[in-house]
Amino acid sequence: MATNFGYAQGTSYSIKYMTTNDKDYHHQIDSLFLVLDASLSTYLPSSLISRLNEGDTTLALDNHFVNVFNASQEISAKTEGLFDCTVAPLVNVWGFGTKVAADEVDTLKILKIVEQIGFEKLSLKGDSLLSNPDGMTIDFNALAQGYTVDVIASFLESKNVSDYLIEVGGEIRVSGLNSREKEWVIGIDKPTKDIDQSDRFQLKLNLTDKSLATSGNYRKFYEKNNQIYSHTINPKTGFPVQHTLLSATVIANNCMTADAYATTFMVMGVGETQDFLESDSILETFLIYTNEDRQWETWSTEGFEEMTLKQ
Repeated sequence: MATNFGYAQGTSYSIKYMTTNDKDYHHQIDSLFLVLDASLSTYLPSSLISRLNEGDTTLALDNHFVNVFNASQEISAKTEGLFDCTVAPLVNVWGFGTKVAADEVDTLKILKIVEQIGFEKLSLKGDSLLSNPDGMTIDFNALAQGYTVDVIASFLESKNVSDYLIEVGGEIRVSGLNSREKEWVIGIDKPTKDIDQSDRFQLKLNLTDKSLATSGNYRKFYEKNNQIYSHTINPKTGFPVQHTLLSATVIANNCMTADAYATTFMVMGVGETQDFLESDSILETFLIYTNEDRQWETWSTEGFEEMTLKQ
């Protein structure tokens, strides 16, 4: 079994896979990270998305940008805009992007931003140019990491690798079996600020031929004037969410979908997520939230429960 690990996209990655000839694809995988960053990284000034955000409307789009854009628009439509790739100005004004939050909340400024953003204002011109008439800032960070996992999976499968685990920044995709010829065992972190390695996981589950992503507010937040502000911003209101959901874990066929919906469910909260899942039987989901006594409670779909290892 080959094991590749390192740092990319501002996080760590770990990839395990079985090959018949002991072939190691570490260098090729690192090259894929560079290619994807050159297209989708908002932290790289020379990337395609950064140049688009600087106002260059003549740039030809690559396949990676088009794939992520189309998926983002589809999920935005399904969730009535609760997932929105134009939310970056709100993320910045609250201090979770490239700028520091202002000392005082300017409600009028936030409401004005809400009026100016909106995924529905974007479209593709054919398959090579982006139509962005209002010059909005685009940010695919809520699904780009999941997409990266899928691209690496496609590469390994092109090399006839059918047994693998790919993890990038906590987003995971598995196929086949592990080195012990059993399904992969995946742990879901407890929603705590710091990781306790001796008591880290809320639960573990068996997984194969699926992707998994978890989103939460328990490590990305700040407190100001006795008010806690989470990094999850509701594009409809412009404000950080204030509900009881601590983390959302989603299992889907591909990691980009799992990544995007885990983020969206953190915007929705417990009740709205449960309502949404009644009409979507494909996404298996696990929620951790607090009750009225501020104690943790959990909820999961039936399919997720069936994958869970019994303690």
